Amino acid sequence: MEMEMSVLRDFAVGFLEVSSLVLAFLFAIGILAIAYMYIVDVLQTEQTIRRNYPVIGRFRYFFEHLGEFFRQYFFALDREELPFNRAQRSWVYRAAKNIDNTVAFGSTNPLNHAGDFIFLNGAFPPLDEEVQPRSAIEFGRGYARTPYATTSFFNISAMSFGALSEPAIRALSHGAKAAGVWLNTGEGGLSTLHLEGGCDVVFQIGTAKYGVRDENGQLCDTRLRAVAEHKQVRMFEIKLSQGAKPGKGGILPGEKVTEVIASTRGIAVGQDSISPNRHPDIASVDDLLDMIHRVREVTGKPTGVKAVLGQTDWLDELCQRIHARGFDYAPDFFTVDSGDGGTGAAPQSLIDSMGMPLKRSLPLVVDKLKLYGLRERIRVVASGKLINPTGVAAALCLGADCVNSARGFMFALGCIQSLQCNKNTCPTGIATHDRDLQKGLDPTHKSRRVASYADNMMHEVEIIAHSCGVAEPRLLRRCHVEVINEMGVSEAMSELYPEVNTLPQYLPSRDVSAA
Repeated sequence: MEMEMSVLRDFAVGFLEVSSLVLAFLFAIGILAIAYMYIVDVLQTEQTIRRNYPVIGRFRYFFEHLGEFFRQYFFALDREELPFNRAQRSWVYRAAKNIDNTVAFGSTNPLNHAGDFIFLNGAFPPLDEEVQPRSAIEFGRGYARTPYATTSFFNISAMSFGALSEPAIRALSHGAKAAGVWLNTGEGGLSTLHLEGGCDVVFQIGTAKYGVRDENGQLCDTRLRAVAEHKQVRMFEIKLSQGAKPGKGGILPGEKVTEVIASTRGIAVGQDSISPNRHPDIASVDDLLDMIHRVREVTGKPTGVKAVLGQTDWLDELCQRIHARGFDYAPDFFTVDSGDGGTGAAPQSLIDSMGMPLKRSLPLVVDKLKLYGLRERIRVVASGKLINPTGVAAALCLGADCVNSARGFMFALGCIQSLQCNKNTCPTGIATHDRDLQKGLDPTHKSRRVASYADNMMHEVEIIAHSCGVAEPRLLRRCHVEVINEMGVSEAMSELYPEVNTLPQYLPSRDVSAA
């Protein structure tokens, strides 16, 4: 017994001696580190706080950085955070997880908040047996050799491979197939990941022509035709501008340009991918119509345009030139993007202040097409911060045929709004090519969330439509919604944006009622 006690005592003494040495060593290292930081802070001249408060001043920048991540948990209320508040995100998370999406004890959303929508319920909503299945939305019938039809009015908006990671694109592709919605490639070209899940794909032609460019960066008919040969590629979208940065081209930092992304886009590895601020070969409305006609003729598939609306004179010229040149030159669809930001990296001045918001631009485009007798020829797609049923239903009321969402599907993938999309440090693995960060994103699991989000979104929009007294969402009209004005009073949307009549001289030149 005494021997055992002696051994234990010797071990304890030895352990304490070693621990004391380790602690002394760590303490010395700490002192040296503090001394080093003190000297550096005092001598540097770039940051005043660090120079005046050496070492301690560093905490200011540390806490400022952490604030981006913790503000939403400890300080922001459910309805006040931007760009998307907790209530909005929580609905998406619940829908994606396919769990109970009901709430209790009344709304936390004040009914006098300017810009909010109030839907007008009907006195006699349709019974279950009176509800109609979703009608098909047709694109390019009578004009494209291979027209496209879908019953989905909620689809995945443009997010390029490069801006998003491999597992994120894979999850979106499989989820889109399961839900029966389309997936827009964004301007980064078509990869095997987009096709892997078997979903319908809309190929976007950006200003740099990634994926369909020749050695000189010009549109290549051979490569365009090769993309169109994929049966999953249903339509082509010519991007004029996007909500994140109207008037400026795409920005992909060099650290995100991997070998796979470089080969998909046709650019050099590791170099910043900066797209032109417009298509070099589209300098006028006629050039745009020529491009639309060319892409449709080469591919045989519906071709449309995407734009953030700013100055509007060109819309009148566009409509007039379509009548002058023929409906074969008209876009099969017009994607109206909102000017209040998007997923991509962009200058804050453009995100904050450039381009019309969707509430203003969408009805303007719809009315302009009606005025010139083109509304039946050209489908209208709405895009921009539409992640909840209220926004989607309102867009349908304002005249959209269907809605695209990007950030809604990012939330479905697990995005926590850490605001790291413009870097390679996304903590959820969605917008990064860091393999260590991507490990947490399981495409199989997340694809189910993508599908559940789309399914639950369309189901809840159908509930809104039925409450308004119509049999399906595409029957929603402006008379079914009001908007809160700056005085906190609701105004009828039909009065703010009254229905327009077709100009006599611009009656449709051919029967497009079935298109």
